Amino acid sequence: MTNPPTRIAVAVVEQGGCFLIGRRPAGVPLAGLWEFPGGKVDPGETAEQAAARECLEESGLAIEVGAPYPAVVHQYDHDRLALEFFACRPVEPKAPPKPPFRWVALAELATYPFPAANAVLIELLTR
Repeated sequence: MTNPPTRIAVAVVEQGGCFLIGRRPAGVPLAGLWEFPGGKVDPGETAEQAAARECLEESGLAIEVGAPYPAVVHQYDHDRLALEFFACRPVEPKAPPKPPFRWVALAELATYPFPAANAVLIELLTR
């Protein structure tokens, strides 16, 4: 019997045609690739709550969580993940994100290497 996939909530934060992304640090799975803020959904937490919490922890930005994008289940070497993506926007538009997070224009998004599980979302955003 295989374990259920690890639930990951992802905040796809958009503002003025730009998206919030950050580079994964060395020493973690998928190091060096770019990602939207997000992380594991804790017990007793909704995916929406996890997306908002993780975004605040990782980027320093408080967000409003909106509609979901299509979810993805992906098998990596290190784990099987169920990613739940949400359209989000910053509560305070002028607040700068903490490094390594930065705003990237939609037109440039596809030029950044993302983990494979993000491919469907990146395709959806950029087409």
